[in-house]
Amino acid sequence: MSSSTRVRRRVADLLEHAGITIDGPAPHDIQIHDDRFFARVLAGGSLALGESYMDRWWDCPRLDEFFARILRARLDRRVRARRWLWDHLLARLLNRQTRRRAARAIGRHYDLGNDLYRAMLDRRMIYSCGFWRDAHDLDQAQEHKLELIARKLKLAPGMRVLDIGCGWGGTARYLAERHGVSVVGVTISRRQVELAREHVGDLPVEIRLQDYRSLDETFDRIVSVGMIEHVGHRNHGTFMRVARRCLAPEGLMLLHTIGANHSSHRGDPWIDRYIFPDGVLPSMNQLSRAAEHRFVLEDWHGFGPDYDRTLMAWHRNVVTRWSELADRYDDRFYRMWTYYLLACAGAFRARKNQLWQLVLSPQGVVGGYVAPRRVGTSTEELAATDERATQRAHA
Repeated sequence: MSSSTRVRRRVADLLEHAGITIDGPAPHDIQIHDDRFFARVLAGGSLALGESYMDRWWDCPRLDEFFARILRARLDRRVRARRWLWDHLLARLLNRQTRRRAARAIGRHYDLGNDLYRAMLDRRMIYSCGFWRDAHDLDQAQEHKLELIARKLKLAPGMRVLDIGCGWGGTARYLAERHGVSVVGVTISRRQVELAREHVGDLPVEIRLQDYRSLDETFDRIVSVGMIEHVGHRNHGTFMRVARRCLAPEGLMLLHTIGANHSSHRGDPWIDRYIFPDGVLPSMNQLSRAAEHRFVLEDWHGFGPDYDRTLMAWHRNVVTRWSELADRYDDRFYRMWTYYLLACAGAFRARKNQLWQLVLSPQGVVGGYVAPRRVGTSTEELAATDERATQRAHA
């Protein structure tokens, strides 16, 4: 048996554990266009798998289900690049999220082009997991998520809110419009700042180009959605320390984040190189250790499967509206971007990735905290539901 045949057999045997057949008829089966794929992926692991897809060496009609099957079978642990251990050790020792590196990394992703994100996201341009309970489409799922955040923070008119990692201003605008609060939003993406300032208009919202580490002022509430994934394990404590010094003694903070099932010091190699440079998903242990001695944990809410549905909606939007983008983004970018969205959808479907919302307070809510888990059709109905829940909790 030739070496190339042995390599092909090795890959075929691995894929068989996930119910995937090379050149098979099922939508999740992989179609090989270049026989060099087999040696490349065994040597290079995740990075080689993604790059060979970008190079058109293989295809799959349902990449999302392909990845869900691979990750359920834990093939990602069985095929790792030769450099994996060295890269892991470097990530453990070095701070890859310094202020200078963070600004450069955020720019590489979030400054790609506002046209891309307008086409992909909902009408408010919320680039994080929607809340699909009782929602019928992406716009509604994102609005329900924003209302859930507002309810968990127990917002009241006149409060001052800090939004760490404010994106294009959608969350800040919603909270100011619907709940009568003033908001300071910070981001280190210049293009996000430009568009966010347009979005908020004359509302009591200030959008700043500012690193979270330089914040030192007091707020009644803090919200951070999809930002701590860029902070890195060496800076989790710094993030929590900054949040604690900025939060009023009777305040609340809501932290919305993708979560990992185990602690790590670096992200997936392909995602790290092409999508989110220096991004690392926090684990339960890492978050709780960072919050320890600084906050009381009031609530921990997981709804990871909702991110699968959100990513699939984003992918449909990109495919549907690609003709509007094709003049600026080439075919290789299209394959890279669809690979990113569908691979991540598969990761959430396989429950490899999680989605968490944590509510934290500096010294504990007097009398206890009642956590909402769904939204209604009006602010009045939501307030009444909260009041009933509180009465039951203290009955």
